[in-house]
Amino acid sequence: MQMPTLASIGLLLALLGLGGLGWCIAQGFRIRRASLPAEEVHAQLHRLLAVNLGSVGVAAIGLAMLVAGLLL
Repeated sequence: MQMPTLASIGLLLALLGLGGLGWCIAQGFRIRRASLPAEEVHAQLHRLLAVNLGSVGVAAIGLAMLVAGLLL
């Protein structure tokens, strides 16, 4: 009974990470379309990079949990 729970939590984490990546893409397009100075664009994209890396990490952990739950 514990392995399906692990797979379910992994699926939720993977979907949360993918949602975060989608949000990062949308924010990146908003930043590009805004008429901001280059320094401000750089600063906003730099902050967005941290969220992007976090989303990739959460998605990777979720995928690993999903695979472990399905294989075990």
